[in-house]
Amino acid sequence: MSDTTSAVFSKELNAFIEEWKEKPGNLIMILHKVQEEQGYISKAAAQAVAERTGSPLAQVYGVMTFYHFFKTQKPGKHKISVCLGTACYLKGGQDLIDEARVILGLKPEDISTEDGLFSVEPVRCIGCCGLAPVLSVNGDVYGKLTKNQIAGILDKYRNA
Repeated sequence: MSDTTSAVFSKELNAFIEEWKEKPGNLIMILHKVQEEQGYISKAAAQAVAERTGSPLAQVYGVMTFYHFFKTQKPGKHKISVCLGTACYLKGGQDLIDEARVILGLKPEDISTEDGLFSVEPVRCIGCCGLAPVLSVNGDVYGKLTKNQIAGILDKYRNA
């Protein structure tokens, strides 16, 4: 085991990789566990997965970029999820995402703010269709929103 791998993964995750490294579909399962433990998949973690499984790094990145579930940037302390399910989308869900990103100063390629306080991501459904459009911050759900309400919600967490 390389020093990189032991520094990146817990003992439990190393054991999981050892168990899965020869099985079909191993990269997806292993990457899910890495993200579960770390919140995202860093460059160092992707390299460690490649080393441990004997897979080319390009193959690991191929899996990571094909499946939108995998995050390559560390999520913020406050995770903002904006529903883009049918009801929320039709009632302005995309406007909520756009407004949050503008207020937080996120560039198109950014998931998280530079200070690590916030991250913004679209989700397919929060399960509150009757409250569309819906946004959640760390699991706190806000419904029937307009983009003018976003700044106040973000301030609540910024000042907490």
